[in-house]
Amino acid sequence: MSLRTRDGLGGKAAIVGIGATEFSKDSGRSELRLAVEAVRAALDDAGLSPADVDGMVTFTMDTNPEITVAQAAGIGELSFFSRVHYGGGAACATIQQAALAVATGVAEVVVCYRAFNERSGRRFGSGVQRREPSAEGAALGWSLPFGLLTPASWVAMAAQRYLHTYGLTADAFGPVAVTDRKYAATNPAAYFHGKPITLADHAASRWIAEPLRLLDCCQETDGGQAIVVTSVERARDLPHPPAVIRAAAQGAGRAQEQMTGFYRDDLSGLPEMSVVAQQLWRTSGLAPSEVDVGILYDHFTPFVLMQLEEFGFCEPGEATGFVAEERLPLNTHGGQLGEAYLHGMNGVAEAVRQIRGTSVNQIPGAAHTLVTAGTGVPTSGLILGSDG
Repeated sequence: MSLRTRDGLGGKAAIVGIGATEFSKDSGRSELRLAVEAVRAALDDAGLSPADVDGMVTFTMDTNPEITVAQAAGIGELSFFSRVHYGGGAACATIQQAALAVATGVAEVVVCYRAFNERSGRRFGSGVQRREPSAEGAALGWSLPFGLLTPASWVAMAAQRYLHTYGLTADAFGPVAVTDRKYAATNPAAYFHGKPITLADHAASRWIAEPLRLLDCCQETDGGQAIVVTSVERARDLPHPPAVIRAAAQGAGRAQEQMTGFYRDDLSGLPEMSVVAQQLWRTSGLAPSEVDVGILYDHFTPFVLMQLEEFGFCEPGEATGFVAEERLPLNTHGGQLGEAYLHGMNGVAEAVRQIRGTSVNQIPGAAHTLVTAGTGVPTSGLILGSDG
């Protein structure tokens, strides 16, 4: 267990390919087709063929099994296939799984993917529906009967406590929404391309679950995103500069639940992300001041503020000012609020573009990017860096 020591994964694998479908509200095609389109696009980007792939990783909340996607994409024999649980918390963990397989020789080329019709089909924002009984689901029995029925309502509990603890108002969340939409406005792939917002727009948007307004909540998206991982050595012979996986981590806190951890000692932070942060800093050898771009999971704006504080970019309660002052380039693709909600996989792709120097909102000299996955659930994170 590496909770207290530097692990040996950093620097042994790299992301060499990224591919996505368009991001829409009605894709007009199956989730399997979206997955295959994204996988093929990522392989083309990597300069690899389906025959090169011997590993596949996805999320448990996926209708596209690894074997089925492999078959439909023309991929042959597989030596590794894996799924990671906890919704958006799995995003960076899929890359970690791929890197572990590559680093240990279990597989040579691994494709991670996420594809769904999350707007035209099953909408996660609609809350719990037709859930099969489970030990994990039993925790929801303490919340659902009292009206906490959706992700927004679950996050609102922690958001309200955060505001109370630090003497803030709901306007504190505005800078995150404005920042995301600023970058989305100049990103042609973003759903909200050409549509920036102001703090006044944020404050005028309707309540969803106080203290969360409409513009504090991520959108719902149809689409697919895929990522290709291989060894650093092989990556050097491929078309694009590799985004080296300097560190990858998963984290779950004490008394962890899936979005409803209301019985923790403190609701004003994210203990699961603290576990991830400690391991990323320890393994990479970096400090917050050495991160050039932050791609932070933004399903809801309050949890972006808490993540900045857990990672040590600023003191507790100070993140809204940190964001407003633009002290760290944040979600340069527009995030899930502005570009698309792909359970964080599109954020991984943006982190790769920053390392390559190909982002539409490129940060000059970006050499280290931090990426995080979903919060309020067991989660994960990455630090990507240039080769050298």
